[in-house]
Amino acid sequence: MSLTDAERSRTHLLGPTPEYLASVKVFPIIPNIKKDVMANIDSALSWEQLTASDINFAIVRPLVFKYAKLQNMSVVYACFVVRSHFLSEADAQLAYSGIMLSRASLCEILAMKLLARFASDQLHLAAVLTASWSPLAGAPPSVREEVRDAVGQDEHLEDPQCALEMAIATESKHFLSSPLVQAVVNDIYRGRVVFSMTSHNSVLADNYKPKAIEIYDVHHAPFLDHYRLRVPRYGAILEFLNFAALLCVFLLALSTRDLEHFTVFEAVFILFAAAFALDEYTASKEHGWEIYIASIWNVFDTSFIMICILYVVFRVRGLVNHDPASSDLAFDILSCGACILFPRLAFFAVKNNVVVLALRAMAAEFIFFIAIAAICFSGLLYTLHSLAGDTWSVKRIAWLMVQIWFGNTYLSFAQAESFHPIFGPILMTCFAALSNTLLITILISILSNTFARIDANATQEYLFQFAISTIEGVKSDALFSYQPPFNLFAFLILWPLSCILSPRKLHSANVFLIKLTSFPTLIAIGIYERFLAQGQKFRESGGDAAYGIYSKFSRGVRHVPFLENFVGSSTTDLYDAIFDVDASQTYELFDSDDEEADRPGLLSAAVSHDNLRPPTPQGHASHSPLGHARGGRPSTPRSPTHRGRYGSPGASPRQHSTALPDLVEPYNSAEIQTVGPRSPLSVLFTRRGAGRRTVSASHERLAPLAPPSPSAGESAVLRMEGLVDEIRNLPVSKLKDEMKELQDRQARIENLLLMLTRGMRNETGSHTSHRHDSM
Repeated sequence: MSLTDAERSRTHLLGPTPEYLASVKVFPIIPNIKKDVMANIDSALSWEQLTASDINFAIVRPLVFKYAKLQNMSVVYACFVVRSHFLSEADAQLAYSGIMLSRASLCEILAMKLLARFASDQLHLAAVLTASWSPLAGAPPSVREEVRDAVGQDEHLEDPQCALEMAIATESKHFLSSPLVQAVVNDIYRGRVVFSMTSHNSVLADNYKPKAIEIYDVHHAPFLDHYRLRVPRYGAILEFLNFAALLCVFLLALSTRDLEHFTVFEAVFILFAAAFALDEYTASKEHGWEIYIASIWNVFDTSFIMICILYVVFRVRGLVNHDPASSDLAFDILSCGACILFPRLAFFAVKNNVVVLALRAMAAEFIFFIAIAAICFSGLLYTLHSLAGDTWSVKRIAWLMVQIWFGNTYLSFAQAESFHPIFGPILMTCFAALSNTLLITILISILSNTFARIDANATQEYLFQFAISTIEGVKSDALFSYQPPFNLFAFLILWPLSCILSPRKLHSANVFLIKLTSFPTLIAIGIYERFLAQGQKFRESGGDAAYGIYSKFSRGVRHVPFLENFVGSSTTDLYDAIFDVDASQTYELFDSDDEEADRPGLLSAAVSHDNLRPPTPQGHASHSPLGHARGGRPSTPRSPTHRGRYGSPGASPRQHSTALPDLVEPYNSAEIQTVGPRSPLSVLFTRRGAGRRTVSASHERLAPLAPPSPSAGESAVLRMEGLVDEIRNLPVSKLKDEMKELQDRQARIENLLLMLTRGMRNETGSHTSHRHDSM
């Protein structure tokens, strides 16, 4: 294949160019969305009400059609900018909090609907979610000057963000858990969609050659591709290995503690801890503190870093001042880090569990409740200290209250008189009753409700956390390509060089150091993606070879559960193979005559077709087999050549009309008989059998007056007359009355709605009365 053909085959893998993304106007959309949302939402509505069919057709769909005509890729990002505004207004204006939250929810719904407009192309969809936008793109100079004066800092004016980051910052969990967004998030996580976000908040920026949004093709990528280190899937595996290494040096540092000397393992642990802290600081600076702290894992990491900082402070103080007590306290503080580091490593295996997802919310509720309880009982602490300040210190009283709070009620009665002979027992009894009976019950209820709420939305919460971890894995900072502790060395080398080197030379030095420090990792990733990944030829051929060996085993060996699960079930292959076969031949399952017999609607058509046949001579006519049941006449045997479906071809029209009700009777016999008067519609659709019997009866009455061999045309006329008589007997006037009553009821409901919404539409009573008179 020539170079031109190869480039042509890769055109569908390339996303929008940076020049096109820079030309998109974002700012004009933001005030228009805000105006339309404020004009349509004037009352507090829940999410269920906003997604109902009436609101969808009246408000959401017109807005979606309006902004979909623009074909602007930044419209989803603009919806979240407006949502963030309404969320801040809900916090500032508590009186209108419900309305502001409803408007914010409508912005999220609009973002979900508008995103579906870009779902025809996978790369286009990914570009809408991952392209970085500036909210002032396309704004007039006067607006930019006003914003600059309001912000006060020019560096925040050109701080682009993508739609996924804005969705995370505004906690748009419905949007992030939608199938379209999760499809893009999964592609980003697995590295099928690659891009680089340009950020001005990086510790060590390398924006010389950013990665455009594209679909990754392993056959056109270099073998040692340093961009693959930023794939969130590989980053999660490397992060697990880094935590395992950090845990090992942590245990070695605690097991070889020396209060007077600095050990080697302690130095290695401090090096790893510093590199870990630099990595977390770079992540928080890259995406902002709001996105960083939104992940429960980052809360654990930040807590461990705070413990390490306290350890270093007290350890340095003990070594400088030759104070073994400070060094001992430093190791005691460091040992507390095991309470965080061990669960943090274990959460890699059980991070999808609902308990882990609910842990952060429950911890936040618990801390908030304990803080309120401490404020409420601070007055009791001061009272007890005032009553027995000579014998009880503040520390002892606080510890006693904590013990009573967590269930040791006996101490409240044993130590009550030591505070005061009269007020001591009263105060301690009231405190024990409030803490153990009332407040603990409330705390348990709050935590139970929180867990139930998270459990009900466990999938949504997990997808929200998954989106956070994925978008954090795509970082533009150069330090993220280095694994601890090499990121610390890269920072010490490249940060001074960034001040003296050009962007191109800095990029070359950065790529060289990445490949040098991550050479084994890049080799492993290259081999996996080219030979062992799903869909590669080597893996498929190996699977086929394994299945060929497995198929040669005996039946008993093949049905071993372990082997069948390891190689793959043949049942699934059988089902897939059925649909892979080219079934171009059509298979007739039913005879055309049998199919017509099973359809009641085709029965009358077939009878009419028989009635239009020319009559046969009287001598060749054969009686219907149902004639004996209807008229008491014995039926004569017929040869198979003369027997038809509804009678012989030579049967008279009267015989056909007589046999018709019996043929239709099986379909009407299954109807449930109603008690009382029927509605006109039920009469219209359920009296077909009766109508046909009336026609048959009329034919019987007219039979003596008819010629001995009436023609088919006369029989058809007689049947039509009978049907017209039956239609005349239908209560059409009653149907008209019911329709008129429904129209009057609808008019009364519309008048009532106009009266109720008169205040919302700012209309006067005269307008309403005039509209009522017109109706």
